Amino acid sequence: MVFRSHAHFGELGHVPDDLPICEFMLNEKYGRLPHNQSLDPFTCGITGQTYSSQQIADRTDQIARGLAKEFGWTPNKGTEWDKSLAVFSVNTIDSLPFFWGVHRLGGLVSPANAAYSADELKHQILDSGAKALFTCVPLLPVALEAAALAGLPRRKIYLIDVPQPLLGGVKPPTEFKSVSQLAEEGKALPALEPLKWAPGEGARRTAFLCYSSGTSGLPKGVMISHRNVIANTLQIKRFEQGNRDRKAKAKGKSYHSIVSLGLLPQSHIYSLVVINHAGPYRGDQVITLPKFDMASYLSSIQNFKISGLFLVPPIIINMLRNHKECAKYDLSSVDGIFTGAAPLGPETAADFQKLYPKVLIRQGYGLTETSTVVSSSHPDDILSGSSGCLIPGFEARIMSADGKEITAYDTPGELVVRSPSVVIGYLNNEKANKETFKDGWMRTGDEAVVCVGPKGTEHVFIVDRIKELIKVKGLQVAPAELEAHILAHPDVADCAVIAIPDDAAGEVPKAIVVKSPSAGPDDAVVASIKKHVEDHKARHKWLKGGVRFVDAVPKSPSGKILRRMLRDQEKEARRKAGAKL
Repeated sequence: MVFRSHAHFGELGHVPDDLPICEFMLNEKYGRLPHNQSLDPFTCGITGQTYSSQQIADRTDQIARGLAKEFGWTPNKGTEWDKSLAVFSVNTIDSLPFFWGVHRLGGLVSPANAAYSADELKHQILDSGAKALFTCVPLLPVALEAAALAGLPRRKIYLIDVPQPLLGGVKPPTEFKSVSQLAEEGKALPALEPLKWAPGEGARRTAFLCYSSGTSGLPKGVMISHRNVIANTLQIKRFEQGNRDRKAKAKGKSYHSIVSLGLLPQSHIYSLVVINHAGPYRGDQVITLPKFDMASYLSSIQNFKISGLFLVPPIIINMLRNHKECAKYDLSSVDGIFTGAAPLGPETAADFQKLYPKVLIRQGYGLTETSTVVSSSHPDDILSGSSGCLIPGFEARIMSADGKEITAYDTPGELVVRSPSVVIGYLNNEKANKETFKDGWMRTGDEAVVCVGPKGTEHVFIVDRIKELIKVKGLQVAPAELEAHILAHPDVADCAVIAIPDDAAGEVPKAIVVKSPSAGPDDAVVASIKKHVEDHKARHKWLKGGVRFVDAVPKSPSGKILRRMLRDQEKEARRKAGAKL
């Protein structure tokens, strides 16, 4: 049985395949809410600096002209791989104009997680083939180390401007040219020739190269086309249009826009598409914060009257734990929360609802490989524990472990999806492409059930993770990556890494280790292994779940680690210890 979006959510309609994202986002003829009806798209939550829709369009053009001169690029010459740039920065209001400026030249952007270590950033620089690295002063030491490791010269490093409070009194080094300088240079340069794309080119050209672990293994470059982002933007808009139209009508207006929170990392597909593309396309204002800090988070809600919070579960848990601190701020403007990147427990949602009964909590499900949203709670159709309904343009199947299609409701199996937002594939990884993509369908690696809700709509429940990926505060951790690193430790003969539950982070990694014969006392080896990881990996990849020693790591005859057996052992140990499962 093929499951589809319910008819009352509307039809997706035509998704253009001959446009770059910048043209789609900045030209009202493609459906974006007009300038005179939109709120200012991007506002800095630290300084209050804001860009209007027209200023965004102008700055995108100026940045594109500056980049064209700096690198000798022209819009219609070469491929996007000749014009690839890596971005390693905290969130800024210049990020999207910069991304769109690169797209205006037919180039691609590879955004990197701001929490990366130098080794991790080096891998992305090399794998993406980035011609230059754009970073910011707070991350410059890591960026310089990574660039040196990757053989990228210092003259290929540029700075993205960040709010003064983040600089701590440090002046940006004049050695590195900034995006603002490129934009200023661009003002005096002649207009660029228009991009001339044939039909289908927007579907073939990579716009963003984001890194994901996919269904298993080490992080891989996900080739996200212009059409993929445009499709998901239109899908989100169509899914929620009826609700927005009703709100507009109730207020006697012709449109309804919201002030939303732009806190989640712009390198993450959730923030990149849902917040920073679908939001401004619908006329929303994004209050951009560089990183999570409880005080700036709460004061931004109060000062800017933010109504829509786009969050991950750990932030919601943080608000519950610090509800007395939250009560010091006026949060009455908030009427909705959308949470994704990791499951939100029904109990957590219920606890939050008790404190904030007027706030509607919605949940969504998506992946980097689907350019984000697959399913979402509709404001008029929320079911506890559900990841919502398929959004327009998505089709889904539930498949058994032996490859047979499941046609009954309430029966678990692997979720397989098809949509115009499903990406081109993984960069230089045919094995992963064959495992994941086939005939337009994508294997998600997640176990799901489809249930019929009280309103007669089909809801998607994600019940388990077939894939090996660990989610720490919504950020991906690939067990294979950590295992390869831990195996390099002299005291480790074999190891496996699994996820264990954590109240604050959702999940954290735990290492199951077989000690080498020459290893010393357990406590010393545990401390040494943890330090080995902490010295080389981003904080969310640290072994917060601890280290457990075993005589042998359980494996199948083919050598595959039996992670489910290890997870069951941990679950039983927690049960005996009286821990919450």
